[in-house]
Amino acid sequence: MATTDTSTTPEGMCPKCGNPLAEVTTTKSGRKLQRCSTGSWDPESKKTVGCDYVKWFDIPVQELDEKCPKCGNPLVLATTRFGKKMKKCSTNQWDKVTKKATGCDYIEWINGTTEPLDEICPECGNKLVLYTTNSGKKMKKCSTSGWDKVERVATGCTYVQWLKASEVAAPPSTGEEFLPPEPSEFQK
Repeated sequence: MATTDTSTTPEGMCPKCGNPLAEVTTTKSGRKLQRCSTGSWDPESKKTVGCDYVKWFDIPVQELDEKCPKCGNPLVLATTRFGKKMKKCSTNQWDKVTKKATGCDYIEWINGTTEPLDEICPECGNKLVLYTTNSGKKMKKCSTSGWDKVERVATGCTYVQWLKASEVAAPPSTGEEFLPPEPSEFQK
């Protein structure tokens, strides 16, 4: 991929073709990007049509109310360019010149959440759990399932059922969200 010198390009203009940039859009994974106004993404051919310039925006880190167990500084929730989430020390930075990490090296990867279900596994008879991935996809899996990191193989029962969005139960609704707001003292 060829690099383009953007130092002489006016703000809001495509450095490749000189046309204005389009509006900032958000991808399904939550990343923000800005394309050249003459370029667009064709989902059928999975290719860019027109000018292929894309400006990706950094995902801002979110400060957490937790302290680093190594150095005591605040932790932040950071998202990689591929959508993986991690808790890391706020002093941990990437030096682009030396291409090395600086500061405290504490990182805790966030893999997903598990909630117990009142259902029985059809294969082994143990309880099922609802597992939600980082990207929000949900699956029912056996509570005995696991992963051996050394051998790189699945352990326990291998039952998995991926759920579609329509199969995931919405939180119970009382209907209060449809009621009009109560009048304030000034409207009486």
